[in-house]
Amino acid sequence: MRHISRRDFIAYMGIGAVAGLVQSCGGESGMGLGSSTSMSPNGMMGGGGGGGTVAPPPGSTFQNPPIAQLTRNGNLVETSITAMPTQVNINGTTVNMITYNGSYPNPTIRVKSGDWLRVYYTNNIPANIGTNVLGKDMSVTNLHTHGWHVSPSGNSDNIFLHFNSGDTFVFDFDLSLQWGGMMGFYHPHNHGTVAEQFWRGLSGGVLIVEDDSPELQDYEEKVMILTDISVANGEPTAWTRRDYMRIFGDTVMVNGQVNPVLSIQPGQVQRWRIINDSVNRYYRLTLENHTMYIVGTDVNLLDKPVPVQEIILTPGERIDVLVKADQTPGVYSLISNPINGAGSVTLLTLEYSGSQTNDSIPATINSAEAQWVASLRQMNTSNLRQVTMTLNFVRGRGAINRQVFDFNPYILTSQVGTYEVWRIVNQTMMDHPWHQHVDGAVILDIRGGDRNYAQLYTSVNGFKDTINVPAMGSVTMLVPVLDYTGDTVFHCHILGHEDIGMMGIWRRV
Repeated sequence: MRHISRRDFIAYMGIGAVAGLVQSCGGESGMGLGSSTSMSPNGMMGGGGGGGTVAPPPGSTFQNPPIAQLTRNGNLVETSITAMPTQVNINGTTVNMITYNGSYPNPTIRVKSGDWLRVYYTNNIPANIGTNVLGKDMSVTNLHTHGWHVSPSGNSDNIFLHFNSGDTFVFDFDLSLQWGGMMGFYHPHNHGTVAEQFWRGLSGGVLIVEDDSPELQDYEEKVMILTDISVANGEPTAWTRRDYMRIFGDTVMVNGQVNPVLSIQPGQVQRWRIINDSVNRYYRLTLENHTMYIVGTDVNLLDKPVPVQEIILTPGERIDVLVKADQTPGVYSLISNPINGAGSVTLLTLEYSGSQTNDSIPATINSAEAQWVASLRQMNTSNLRQVTMTLNFVRGRGAINRQVFDFNPYILTSQVGTYEVWRIVNQTMMDHPWHQHVDGAVILDIRGGDRNYAQLYTSVNGFKDTINVPAMGSVTMLVPVLDYTGDTVFHCHILGHEDIGMMGIWRRV
């Protein structure tokens, strides 16, 4: 059987409407464990440790992350990224953190499908920063473009590169096979230091590939990076070994702000691009008295908006939504309801202001990728290679198929140009967000956990590179192995679990 590729599909098929999107609302929790937390001793509550309800007062005016300075010469786009110590104001407290280019949140890079992005990278993390409790040098780092379909080899998205303090490097990301309309993020991926480097401020800078279709381009766009942190004595709290299993910050932020106030005109539609950039915390998002319309998943735009009242966002997941100010003018809260041991917290205050307008939600979106996913959902998968991978803890370390990355990593060898069916089985009592590099996947089945989350992602025509695998449950996915050879990885995106070994090598030949 010859399986049609994405490029063949787009070349030979027109764009038309397809059915199969599903409304998701409300639902059970059904996810994860209780309320083990790590809390800051400084009382700097900004929204939500392990339990209870936290409603910080409305803060300053909402700010999008800064935009990276880019130089364009045709399709060649150049920029510089430097990991460096930075003093950051966190809810009124000056905190010594590590950032990219001295800003928190980190700069957003916006490019186009077909661009060639060249990044001049410098590691200016001080050499004397010390080691963590795993014995890893915290000054060693690297760079990963989470969500991008680019080469995992050479000087592209190669997470096996490592840079010491003072090192420089030139990355080249060929985006000729990367489609538009997606949002990823760049972040460190040096095994053993990832979680704490996130915690200390290197939690992603956003990567936006501009839309290929016109339906969403005229909406006012807001980028929302969700993070949490605890601080003691002007420093992010140092991790204990226990924190690699689970940690919650006592201050929860949107773009480094606690409960910022976002203005919207009555009748206006805004586009919110939301990323869970926390090392451990899950979010169960709901906008008071409003419907959110999902228009994009991790990897691609959908073919039409999907209305939801609530959406779960695991670490590493992204969601692209439209919000219409169609309620009585007033003030409304974007809330994360309790989930996986984290209590309820107000993330953002939405304030109606300005003159009346009458924007509308589009009926359809001209998304070639969504059409491709729809065709893949019709594929007969019975004759495809079937792979089962289990998520485990082995003697206090994370593992895949009971193999710990640090000592005996599980290696999956796949043939480029084929399709595989992966079944990820969670044999632990904790949820794990599964993330694979290079290629997204079509979610076929989710057993356990939140029923609405499962119904949503097994129905929409969207690829996922990050998906929750419920405690003692499983996820089955159709994986296109596209274009690029080389070694990359898959892992749990609770970053402490990755650092203690819940990661495997994906060898693409």
